[in-house]
Amino acid sequence: MPYLWPADRPALRWRIVVAILLILSAKATTLALPFAYKRAIDAMTGSGTGSGIGSGVIGGSSAFQVAFALVLAYSLGRFAAVGFDNIRNIVFERVGQDATRALAEDVFARLHRLSLRFHLARRTGEVTKVIERGTKSIDTMLYFMLFNIAPTIIELVAVTVIFYTHFGWGLVAATAAAVAAYIFITRWITEWRTHLRETMNRLDGQALSRAVDSLLNYETVKYFGAEDREQARYAQATGAYALAAVKSENSLGLLNIAQALIVNLLMAGAMGYTVYGWAQGKLTVGDLVFVNTYLTQLFRPLDMLGMVYRTIRQGLIDMAEMFRLMDTPVEVADKPGAPALVVRRPSVTFDDVVFGYDPDRTILHGLSFEVPAGRQIAVVGPSGAGKSTIGRLLFRFYDPWSGRILIDGQDLREVTQASLRAHLGIVPQDSVLFNDTIGYNIAYGREGAGQAEVDAAAEGAALTDLIARLPQGFATEVGERGLKLSGGEKQRVAIARTLVKNPPILLLDEATSALDTRTEQDILATLHRVSTGRTTISIAHRLSTIADADTILVLDEGKLAESGSHLELLRRDGLYADMWLRQANEADAVSEAAE
Repeated sequence: MPYLWPADRPALRWRIVVAILLILSAKATTLALPFAYKRAIDAMTGSGTGSGIGSGVIGGSSAFQVAFALVLAYSLGRFAAVGFDNIRNIVFERVGQDATRALAEDVFARLHRLSLRFHLARRTGEVTKVIERGTKSIDTMLYFMLFNIAPTIIELVAVTVIFYTHFGWGLVAATAAAVAAYIFITRWITEWRTHLRETMNRLDGQALSRAVDSLLNYETVKYFGAEDREQARYAQATGAYALAAVKSENSLGLLNIAQALIVNLLMAGAMGYTVYGWAQGKLTVGDLVFVNTYLTQLFRPLDMLGMVYRTIRQGLIDMAEMFRLMDTPVEVADKPGAPALVVRRPSVTFDDVVFGYDPDRTILHGLSFEVPAGRQIAVVGPSGAGKSTIGRLLFRFYDPWSGRILIDGQDLREVTQASLRAHLGIVPQDSVLFNDTIGYNIAYGREGAGQAEVDAAAEGAALTDLIARLPQGFATEVGERGLKLSGGEKQRVAIARTLVKNPPILLLDEATSALDTRTEQDILATLHRVSTGRTTISIAHRLSTIADADTILVLDEGKLAESGSHLELLRRDGLYADMWLRQANEADAVSEAAE
């Protein structure tokens, strides 16, 4: 209802009112047509007039004029009904499209508010298919509910009154029984078809998901020569969908046969009853066309009722899947009335933080440390120690189970997420870029960034030489996920994007671990330059990249095992010294092998 009757759009409400008036006008015209048709036939045959008209000779100009006028009125009425219907569609089209647009925007915004946990578990192909089907269904459902079901109910009531007035309760009862049987058989078979349709949707989403997943991992497929395996997996999904589709279409044929049987049995009975009344002298020839026209008009929308019911049921299924997405609980939400984060001194504090991704697996066990404003802190430790979790908690993709995370003394749970992330910048290990230009990806760091800022950021990230070599410069397309650029080039674009944002707090999440040694040294020099004057947290695997940090925090199984400068930690001969020695031995072994 909020999409059909938007509170803040009075113009759209007026369109709905006008559309409803046009519906009533069209239906009134349609209900009047059989009267004109009947009287024209009676005037031509002389039924009930006693004037002898119909014997081959026109018995006076008045009868001719009446019949001719009624035929013209009938034709004009048919045209008027079509005109009302189409003007109604023109008036309502903006309402339907606006409802579809508003729903699509709401779903898109909702998906961005959902937690990282949801997005790590989702399948992109299935989610996009759910959104596509759900948003398309609302326009169709609004159209059928307003312009088919409501007018059909009006016509049913009107036909009941007309049949009772002209023919008595017998024809009314027969029509009511036929309509009831029609609705029952339509609903029964459609419910069966609904389960088949749900299976089709699931298999369709599965096939799309496998296709998208395989294409996104194109390189991996090639690495392992798995083209035939991927083809087999996709063929299995499409084959299952084809079988489900055959069952669904066959069930549609059965439904159409059952509906046609009910309609034609009523039509035969009603017209036979009229012929019998004519033979008894109680009814006229016009009554035959009168009954036939009304039943034809009545069962035209009723004939569509099966399709309408299927469409609405399918629309409810499609929209239910989409609304389940919208109803997914927002795991991390701002408190009502939360203020914006105000940063004067960009210090970061973890105060006895306990957190895990699953209730039965704790990652951080009471972690506490402080990063003073303007200092460069490194976080190291074995795999699984919780290093990357620190970054996710800092950006508030998750909230800790207990403890606090503070920036400039302000608890992150007490401020808005938008203001928090406005003060944070990140250069991740895998810098994923939008499938757009280099200039767009750099300017993405801050909305409204001008070309001068983009140029300055590119220079600060040592991208100037690369851009100068490219024929299209900043307008060069980077490809999906930035695959047209090398690893080092993508990292430089990510650094430039962060420079445009110009945050006081910078997170370097293993920003060089996927690069070769030479590129790593170049990127490190750039990172050291952009880190100057900022509070910087470097999460690293290779210890040589963070040896010059002001303080090094060593994590082990989610706890702070050691902290200090590089030299201090080496003198302690603890976990850090052991990790340093192991990496040094590995480097020596690689050097010897190379020689």
